[in-house]
Amino acid sequence: MIRWIIFIVFVLFIDFYAFQSVKTITKNKYILLFYWLISFAVLGNVIYQLTTFNNSKGLTQAVMLAFGLVILSITPKILAIVVLFSEDIFRIVKSGFNYFSSKHTGNFFPERREAVSKIALGIAAIPFSSVLYGMVKGKYNYQVIKHTLYFDDLPVAFDGYKLTHISDIHSGSFDNESKIDYGINLINEQNSDVILFTGDLVNNTADEMDPWISNFSKLKAKDGKYSVLGNHDYGEYVRFKTPQEKEENFKAIKDIHPKIGFNLLLNDSVYLEKEIDKIALIGVENWGTRFKKAGDLNLASLKVKKEDFKILLSHDPSHWNTEVKNHDTKYHLTLSGHTHGMQFGIEIPGIKWSPVQYVYKQWAGIYKEYGKYLNVNRGFGFLAFPGRVGIWPEITVITLKKK
Repeated sequence: MIRWIIFIVFVLFIDFYAFQSVKTITKNKYILLFYWLISFAVLGNVIYQLTTFNNSKGLTQAVMLAFGLVILSITPKILAIVVLFSEDIFRIVKSGFNYFSSKHTGNFFPERREAVSKIALGIAAIPFSSVLYGMVKGKYNYQVIKHTLYFDDLPVAFDGYKLTHISDIHSGSFDNESKIDYGINLINEQNSDVILFTGDLVNNTADEMDPWISNFSKLKAKDGKYSVLGNHDYGEYVRFKTPQEKEENFKAIKDIHPKIGFNLLLNDSVYLEKEIDKIALIGVENWGTRFKKAGDLNLASLKVKKEDFKILLSHDPSHWNTEVKNHDTKYHLTLSGHTHGMQFGIEIPGIKWSPVQYVYKQWAGIYKEYGKYLNVNRGFGFLAFPGRVGIWPEITVITLKKK
């Protein structure tokens, strides 16, 4: 109850403070009334969605939309408040001078300036339009990101071998089939030798994927498609009636992978062969410093020789940072996802930033340490916030080259 009170007070404080800029610019009672109607509607909706939340289904699209509308409402107001607060500091200082000035008569506290309020609203329009775009268009703004990686010990036959890496489908969040088909076609257009998926097929339950099985069955690669599980695939974030129901859901999620043509690697490995050469493909179950630790790297590598060239699929990049990069056995390339780049950040030439970097050392793109590579995919889908701002959904294409 205390948390609810704090949340409501926080939101209303932001609404009231930002309202000062609107009130300074216009006295039209309909505009002022509209401001508060929208603010209360957004707040009331998120309270309703969270208080009627069904924990047996996890995050629904209605709940995610409520979160998104709160972010759309609050974020621009916070930026407007920064400008207004700066002016208020100036007003307080000036009022002190006025109070002690013998020349000043009347109200010594200066009024808020209309020009400053216009600047505040102008600045607020930037995050508002960005978040709105992210919710409407950005979540399906698929980007094909290409990397070429060089290895001394890559088998000759695999020189130029191309793989497509996707991650974090989160099918329970999808709401536009034509956009999903566009993303799937974009993956197929890469004409890669193999497609590798690094987990989080669903948000919580297997039935979320039912409407999308025929769509993802269209994915094609010459040497097959392989996958591992992510933390959301274990049903850890919903409340099942019985342990048996949870186990049945987990089995159903694993059974979806062959239905869409993926070979699910559960702490196991396979060889990809080309002419007389081969490389090892190793898949571990989820292993994360903050999430479920079902992965067993040593078990997954039992059938692999130490001298083999190895590609490891592991959903959470903290696994690479904690265990893989320091392992006695060289895992040449690890593919991960999980972070989504927090679905929010800035990626322009010279600047790469997201709040998630304060939680995960490796959070998006290619990293290299001790001669071992990691690619963290930004995710195909989205979760919680129904959009993406600055960090777009990703299809990674990696070409292996012999140095």
